[in-house]
Amino acid sequence: MLKKALKLLYVQVLIGVALGIAVGFFFPDFGAGLKVVGDLFVRVVKMMIAPIVFCTIVTGITSLTDSRKIGRTLGKSLGLFYVLTILSLVIGLAAVLLIQPGHGMHIDPAHLDASAAATATKGAPPDSFAEFILHIVPETFFGAFSEGQVLPVLLLAVLCGFGLSKIGRAGLAVLNGINSFSHLLFAVFGYLMRLAPVGAFGAMAFTVGKYGLKSIGSLGLLIATFYIACAFFVIVVLGILARTHGLRLWQVLRYFREELLIVLGTSSSEPVLPRVLMKLERLGCRRGVAGLVLPTGYSFNLDGTAIYLTLASLFIAQACDITLSFGQIAAMLGLMLLTSKGAAGVTGSGFVALVATLTVFPSLPVAGVALIVGIDRFMSEARALTSTMSNIVASLVVAKWEKAVDEQTLAYELTTGYKHTEEVLEHGGDILQDDSDGDDDHVEVDGRRSEVAAAT
Repeated sequence: MLKKALKLLYVQVLIGVALGIAVGFFFPDFGAGLKVVGDLFVRVVKMMIAPIVFCTIVTGITSLTDSRKIGRTLGKSLGLFYVLTILSLVIGLAAVLLIQPGHGMHIDPAHLDASAAATATKGAPPDSFAEFILHIVPETFFGAFSEGQVLPVLLLAVLCGFGLSKIGRAGLAVLNGINSFSHLLFAVFGYLMRLAPVGAFGAMAFTVGKYGLKSIGSLGLLIATFYIACAFFVIVVLGILARTHGLRLWQVLRYFREELLIVLGTSSSEPVLPRVLMKLERLGCRRGVAGLVLPTGYSFNLDGTAIYLTLASLFIAQACDITLSFGQIAAMLGLMLLTSKGAAGVTGSGFVALVATLTVFPSLPVAGVALIVGIDRFMSEARALTSTMSNIVASLVVAKWEKAVDEQTLAYELTTGYKHTEEVLEHGGDILQDDSDGDDDHVEVDGRRSEVAAAT
């Protein structure tokens, strides 16, 4: 029984996290030096994300013979994402106003070290809507892949998917090649995910070794407030959203337990994007819908970051005895709707987004981030976990809206099939659903079915 359990990825990741905490606590210098191990795992997996997203979206779009479905799906997704983001901003605001973790600190902003903010601004997200739009369009076709950003790749994939659908049978050779390449990518990714326990070990050892568990004590109320706000968002907001669409949140989270543990260990949501895509397909979601919604959510639905932005900003105001008016708070929330979208799903992006927000919001001192830089890493896990959970639930909800999910498969996988899913994925299993809408224009590629719009 024990031998069988040790073969499960989530058990291995748990062991890696526990060992990382132990090493970082008892051997802090050695643990801090293991940062490269965690960073290496994230980088190795991240290099696979752009081509996997491209292949998934292209094959998904070509399966949707009605191009209006794509715009409708994206429109509904973005609408849901912004509603969730607004709710998360309000929840973070309510938590910090109710608990007031910064009250009574009486910090003089003039005595704060601004170097942490200066370092973070180098990787700050776009500070205007125009820059954000320009950031989506890559300078060259292949530049989107070299930069490793999801949104430019998403744009190219949508354009190529529409193009292949337009030319019909003339594009079969290209589509077959993309399908074959997709098989290769998922097989390689299956091997790379075996390194997840090592990556989680290195990342956790660095966090504890570098900052020490004692750093939690000095600002423990802030960390507790943030975790309470994230838990409230997941349990109440996502729980109600799931329940109203015939889903049980705990079943959904149980199904994605391996991915959530990897996010916990690495403090990053990006390494699990391909696996979440595969599992959504295994749950019965059509590739065309899951492939559009999930990658889009990784840039437009960072609810953990949104909670963090309001909570951290108001904490700095409380600590520095700065009183903000209702109008100033409302303006700050509007600004965060932009800065939260510019943050990527990598470790530390929430802190960068916070600096970007304070930089263009003169009422709060940018140097105030020095108060939380030492504990930011301990909040990074909750940010990434909350955003990942939100994107999973949102993808399932949009699939239900679009009637793009097999309800019987979904019910079976969530109640029984989850026990066998890990075995399938461990072999690089690339699950493909039948996306047909009654058409017979299927193409068989290495045992997989794909579709292309019928030639006109």
